[in-house]
Amino acid sequence: MSSIHRPDRGSRAFSPRKRAKSHIPRFRSWPEKEGQPKLQAFAGYKAGMTHVIMIDDVKTSLTAGTEISVPVTVIETPAIHVAAIRAYVKETGGEAAGAEAWTTKLAPELSRRLRVPKADKSADSLAKIEELISKGEVTDIRVVTYTTPKSVVSIPKKVPDVMETGISGKDVKAKFEYAKSILGAEIRVTDVFKNGNIIDAAAITTGKGTQGPVKRWGIAKMKGKHSRQGSLRQIGTLGPWHPDHVMWQTPQMGQVGYHQRTEYNKRILKIGTNGVDVTPAGGFINYGLVSGEYILVKGSVPGPSKRLIRFRDPVRFHKAQPGEPQILHVSVQSQQG
Repeated sequence: MSSIHRPDRGSRAFSPRKRAKSHIPRFRSWPEKEGQPKLQAFAGYKAGMTHVIMIDDVKTSLTAGTEISVPVTVIETPAIHVAAIRAYVKETGGEAAGAEAWTTKLAPELSRRLRVPKADKSADSLAKIEELISKGEVTDIRVVTYTTPKSVVSIPKKVPDVMETGISGKDVKAKFEYAKSILGAEIRVTDVFKNGNIIDAAAITTGKGTQGPVKRWGIAKMKGKHSRQGSLRQIGTLGPWHPDHVMWQTPQMGQVGYHQRTEYNKRILKIGTNGVDVTPAGGFINYGLVSGEYILVKGSVPGPSKRLIRFRDPVRFHKAQPGEPQILHVSVQSQQG
């Protein structure tokens, strides 16, 4: 009798599949780039999707130089503000924040998110960071930024989203001088990215709650004759007798969705200042009207409407298409039938 060979069912990718800790996605790495220091990331709120007619500028494409229809995601990008400078030092377990310098030029709504400093101690904090830099202890300089959802008509909240943003460059002193120049300032998306740039987009996916193993792991349903407990959407066994516990590889019910996901090498097709140019008749479903600055990203990005989307400089090598994308038409046809 031949031995039974039955490979495991379902993909174990992205394990463990549990809820994200926060609705704000976190970047754990920043690309090392030469040149003048600048912010490496921005944030916006997902409005929805539409399509554009543009000239295909991929030289190796079969439709190169002709008009093509491309799906795009519309992300509204209100200005962000720089709240603090954070200096990292090397410790036994890795990098850790050695000093911070906060500004007092903060939006009133930020006090709903965290405890804002009442006294201006930025001079002493900046002096401490300079001392650490002179000793050669500082390994990286980053800034704490926050969004301004109050300025977005279609976002029903006032509390800002706070996040840490990296600064490009390898010279710590130059990065610190740049961070001081933007401390307490307002940053626009055009100050960070341009048309045609390649980015990485991160967001928290749509939550689907608790689901069974068929939907969660993609296992096959049982045949009617094999199910003895009245359910076809269950696994046949929890595992062997030895080891005498349920192994993590066993597909079981649990959380589906609301996970952090990052999509690499997305392309910005357009950065605009007037959202009326891309808002469909009647507004985006589950979002409404895009009123301010926005970007059009080729393809889809994770998350539902109104979700915070973060995008940064790409960490994986990608040869960007030369020149600025030629967009001929943006569809504003009603999405409500």
